[in-house]
Amino acid sequence: MTDVVGSIAQVTVYPVKSLGGRTVAEAEVSPAGLAGDRAWRVVDATTGEPVTVKTTPAMAGVVATGDDEADTITLTEVLGRPVRLERAAGPQVDAAAVHLVSRAAVAHAAAGEVPEGCSADDPRANLLLDLPPGADERGWVGRTVRIGAVELQVTRTPKHCLGVYADVRRPGTVRVGDRVEVAPH
Repeated sequence: MTDVVGSIAQVTVYPVKSLGGRTVAEAEVSPAGLAGDRAWRVVDATTGEPVTVKTTPAMAGVVATGDDEADTITLTEVLGRPVRLERAAGPQVDAAAVHLVSRAAVAHAAAGEVPEGCSADDPRANLLLDLPPGADERGWVGRTVRIGAVELQVTRTPKHCLGVYADVRRPGTVRVGDRVEVAPH
């Protein structure tokens, strides 16, 4: 038994780790996360060392176009040093396969209303949720969430406190407009 608590407002895939995401109408979800999510990484063209948004914040404003050559040129110009894109050997998931956040959480953060010890930084979430007023996805830790055919196990809140992280228990497709159902405690 589950309760319908909202719907999917937006699905975002981040093809290149540390770059801006692109919205899609639907995405296949496997145990590793959304198909194509963080499938590429940026590396220094000289040393081969990874270049990430944590050390190079300007990367967050660049959205991958899917054209490796054009993206490499843009990144080299934005970062002021030669870089290249490299296909990741496997999933580049830092915390969990899927990151969910509600529109309300993003709006509260934008207004400066964040819980003590939290940050309003861009959550870089895969699934943006429309929830009813007063609903808070952070209360879902330890619960099962169903979105279409996909079943997620919410594992924890991120360090920045926006949204929740979840592991994939049953793969499938998520689509904009899909109902979000949460199993009771």
